[in-house]
Amino acid sequence: MNLIDKTFADLKAAGRTALMPFVTMGDPDIKTSIAIIQTLEKSGADMIELGVPYSDPLADGPVIQRASERALSNNQITIVDCIQIAEDARTSGVKIPFILFTYFNPVFQFGLEAFFELIQRKGISGLIIPDLPMEEDEEVRALAEAANIHLIPLVAPTSKERVARISSKAKGFVYCVSSLGVTGVRADFHKGIDEFLNTVREATDLPICIGFGISNHEQVERFGKVCDGVIVGSAIVRTIEDAIPLLQDESNREAGLKKIGDFVAELKG
Repeated sequence: MNLIDKTFADLKAAGRTALMPFVTMGDPDIKTSIAIIQTLEKSGADMIELGVPYSDPLADGPVIQRASERALSNNQITIVDCIQIAEDARTSGVKIPFILFTYFNPVFQFGLEAFFELIQRKGISGLIIPDLPMEEDEEVRALAEAANIHLIPLVAPTSKERVARISSKAKGFVYCVSSLGVTGVRADFHKGIDEFLNTVREATDLPICIGFGISNHEQVERFGKVCDGVIVGSAIVRTIEDAIPLLQDESNREAGLKKIGDFVAELKG
């Protein structure tokens, strides 16, 4: 069984909603990314999205763009480095599922078959490629299924009649985009968000998760009542950004990690 499926089944049995942080790999450096993943699990994360830094993102807002720029300029991090971080975190004892978030070009340049063989060996359970449309994902989907990697689709309030078609091909869960536009902290969400979530729920038996703009415990709690999982990205990446001076000072490193962990625990409630 894929670890994502097992985790959702365990959470459902416990009457709990998944908290899924997103972090940019290599920000501020590879060693610290491993420590941050460990901290997220200890602080209550149920799954983690591992973001591959990319120079031309379509879905990322300014906070995650800055994180990608730091990772690319300071560490020249590659998609292979990001996958190795996952393996190193797993070797260190982290048990929760990892979901790789990447754009299609790095995957294509690496080679599709070699890519799926690698992430299967390195302990990746799911894959999100936001710029790969459903109409063009047949080869990727076949390779993902053969490797028991869940290819997780994004659906947005503007998807409308495509919701059922996209959801019917989903594996693991359906990622519901809460707002129009790119990622980023928000106070308000699409005014038809609850109707949209109901539409997605009716289209699939899979868990549904919501992301884009969720940044505090009140929002996690609000959407946790109607979704199976809540994804928090920019707010966590910004917390990491604020903690970088501590994280890069060996004498204050634990204080920086504690700052990140305390925020995740606060989200969890």
